Amino acid sequence: MAPDQNDEPEDNIPTMSAVDIADWRLRTFALYDKVRQLAATNPFDAHVFWRQERDLMFATHPASALTADMKASFSGLRTADYDPSYRLYVALSPEGAGQEMNVETGTDGVVPFTRIGTFELPGLGSLAAWRLRSYGGGIFVPFRDATAGKDGGSYGAGRYLLDTVKGSFHGTRGTGNEQEFVLDFNFAYNPSCAYNEAWACPLAGPANRLAVEVPVGELYLG
Repeated sequence: MAPDQNDEPEDNIPTMSAVDIADWRLRTFALYDKVRQLAATNPFDAHVFWRQERDLMFATHPASALTADMKASFSGLRTADYDPSYRLYVALSPEGAGQEMNVETGTDGVVPFTRIGTFELPGLGSLAAWRLRSYGGGIFVPFRDATAGKDGGSYGAGRYLLDTVKGSFHGTRGTGNEQEFVLDFNFAYNPSCAYNEAWACPLAGPANRLAVEVPVGELYLG
């Protein structure tokens, strides 16, 4: 969604200043803070707010992935209506922990990740959870599902479910061995490279692919 460690613009975007990027990040963190507050009582309202604010940011903000020409014809991101069955509470198992993943990018060189475990998702499959081992840190969970690349479906290279370096996080419940992560696929979103090739984005590898369709979240405008 935003220019950041996991979603970085090339140097050939002259209209984007460091202040623009800082403001985008601050607004994005504030967006997810509000989403978590609203979702505590009504996830549907949180989703409506998320969609409206993201559409506004993409349409007007100088650090948006959209170019000026794209903004001129932009009428909103293509996002599915909220489906509560895709809001899950899942414990992180230690399966696969310690595996390393190094992602080549055109802007930051090699971006290193270490797997911290696996989310087993009832009826959907499993997804690896990764820790970013460079500046910013945080938890990163991309995914690709069976809608990827299909007409009317999602971006062919996958979407992001969690990316805490950008504030994209929906919280946890419980503590210790009883702790569960909130994984709400209704808030899945496309990496910026889905809209602009000037962005370099780590994408979903083999451990982050689902064989079933996930028809919620942000779909693809292309």
